[in-house]
Amino acid sequence: MERTLVKDTLTKIGEKVKLAGWVNTKRDHGKITFIDLRDRTGIIQVVGMGSDYSSLGIEYVIEIEGEVKKRPENLINPSISTGKVEIKAERVNLLSSAHELPIDMGKEDLDVSLPTLLDYRPLTLRNSKINAIFKVQEVVIDAFRRALKEREFFEFQAPVFIPEVVEGGAEVFKVPYFNHEVYLSQSPQLYKQILVGAYERVFSVNKTLRAEPSVTTRHLTEVTTLDAEFGFIDSYFDVKEMAEYTIKFMLKEVEKKCGEILEKFGATTPKFTDDIPMIKLREAQEIIFRRTGRDNRKEPDLEPEDEKEICRWSLEEKGSDLIFISHYPTKKRPFYTFQDPEDPEYTMSFDLLGRGTEWMTGGRRINDYDTLLKMAKERNVDPKKLELYLQAFRFGMPPEGGFSFGSERITMHILGLGNIREASLFPRDMERVDIRLSTLQKPQEKKK
Repeated sequence: MERTLVKDTLTKIGEKVKLAGWVNTKRDHGKITFIDLRDRTGIIQVVGMGSDYSSLGIEYVIEIEGEVKKRPENLINPSISTGKVEIKAERVNLLSSAHELPIDMGKEDLDVSLPTLLDYRPLTLRNSKINAIFKVQEVVIDAFRRALKEREFFEFQAPVFIPEVVEGGAEVFKVPYFNHEVYLSQSPQLYKQILVGAYERVFSVNKTLRAEPSVTTRHLTEVTTLDAEFGFIDSYFDVKEMAEYTIKFMLKEVEKKCGEILEKFGATTPKFTDDIPMIKLREAQEIIFRRTGRDNRKEPDLEPEDEKEICRWSLEEKGSDLIFISHYPTKKRPFYTFQDPEDPEYTMSFDLLGRGTEWMTGGRRINDYDTLLKMAKERNVDPKKLELYLQAFRFGMPPEGGFSFGSERITMHILGLGNIREASLFPRDMERVDIRLSTLQKPQEKKK
C-alpha cells in the first residue's frame, strides 16, 4: 500500500490508507489511545487499541494502517484542517523511537528561552509555529527570485573567498588560503557589478559573512542576502523603483500564501503606499530632532532609535510602514558608490527601513573606470587585488545600480519576532556556531 499524506485523507473517507509520520501528542485512555500523527502536510487524529499504541512515545516515527472515518459532529476539531476525520488504526509499525524529550513539545507556543530554543534546534524546528517561520522566509526568497525573473534578471552564485576588503576592514573574516590570506565575502557586490557587463540584469541569493563584534537582537554573523544589480539606468530613482517593485511583490506574495501563518502569529504584512516615501538622511534627522529633541543631525547614519522614530513618522504622516532614506555621506559608503554631482559630500545611495529597522541598502554605482580607480585609492583599497573587478569597467560599463535585502530581517519584522536569531534556521553569531561557544574548551586550554 502506498503512503497517503495527512492532507489527502479528507478525500478518502471509508478507505483504507497507510500514513507515516511523527507522534505529535498522545492521550492514553486505558484500552483506547488517541494519537495526533504529524507529517509535512498536517496533523490527524489516530485511534488505536492495545499496548502497541499506548507504548508509543512523543516524536516516535511510525507507520499507521487503518480506515479513514468521519468524526461525529460533536467531536469535530476545528483547529486542524483534518478535524472532520480520524483514522481507525488497524496496524502500527514503529520506524524509530525517540529519547525522552528535554522540553515540552505539546504546546504551540514553546515556553523556552532563546538559548534553549537554539540548543535543541533539530527538535524545536518540528514545532508548528517555529516551523512556520521558515515557510514565510521561503516565500520571501522565492518571491524575490520570481519578481526579478519577471523583469528578465539572470541568477548567479557569487564566490565566498574574496581577495580584498571593500566594505569596511573591521567587519571581515581573514582566512588562510593555501600560502596566502583572503577574506570571506561580506557581499556579492563586486561580482554583481562585473556581471552587469555580461548580462545587464543579475541577482543572487547568497550567504554573506560579517565579523561584526555585535550581540544585538538584529545582527547575525551569517545572513542570507537577496542581491540585485542592473545597468542602463538614468538615475538612482530607477534603482529605487526596482527595489520598491521587488519588496511590494514579496510582501504581496507573503500575504497571499501565508495568511494562516500570519494569523497564527497575530501578524500583518507592513503597510505601504503606491509610492513608498523617500527622504534624505539630513531631512530624517531633522524630523527626529523636532519630534524627540534627540540631536543626531551631524551623525553619518541613523541610530537604532532614530530608525524606529522615522518609521513611526512615516506611518503617521505617510501611511507607510516602509520608508527610503537617501543621501548618506560619501565617506561612510563604499568606494564604488556614486556621489551626488550637486553635493559630492553625499551619495546617491539609500536604505529601505521597515518597522524600525533597515531592510535593504542600495543605490547608484560609479561606472567610470578612472573615477572608480581614484575612489579605490583614496579608500586604501588595493587596485591590484581588484584587477578582475576593475577590468569590467576598463572595458566599458553602462550606468548601473542595485540593492540588497536581508531575508532574516524581513522575516523577523513581518512576523513580529523579538530576535533575528528566531528567523535563522541555524544562526551564527559571536556566541554560537550550532552550539554555544562558551561551553567549549578554548584551544589553549585543551589537555595535551
